[in-house]
Amino acid sequence: MLARVQLSLVILFAVAVATISFAQPTTQASGGATGTWKWQQPGFNGDQDVTLTLKQDGEKLTGSISGFGGDSDIQDGTIKDGKITFKTVRDFGGSPITTTYTGTLSGNSFKGSAETVIKRDFDAKRQ
Repeated sequence: MLARVQLSLVILFAVAVATISFAQPTTQASGGATGTWKWQQPGFNGDQDVTLTLKQDGEKLTGSISGFGGDSDIQDGTIKDGKITFKTVRDFGGSPITTTYTGTLSGNSFKGSAETVIKRDFDAKRQ
């Protein structure tokens, strides 16, 4: 009987250790940031379609964004605790223009803002 109790305790301990070992903390919202995100941004000629493609590797984000007449790779992309930040640099008449994007990821929604000279809010949906 004692051997059976000891065996049960050993099995219970092994299951608990395995469960803790596989339960890794995450720095991303449900589903992560990887995917294609779309929204509309007000522009001089009406609303502009914006498409953001992200790939997440741990806390690092890479990808590209298109809209307002061009495509740009994202730079310095990070995600931590569902908070996303990245930058883009576009050429505007021979001068580099940096836009900083910040936002919060929640499932298939990414809400935030883009700031260049002015700040514009956006609400992107995963496609």
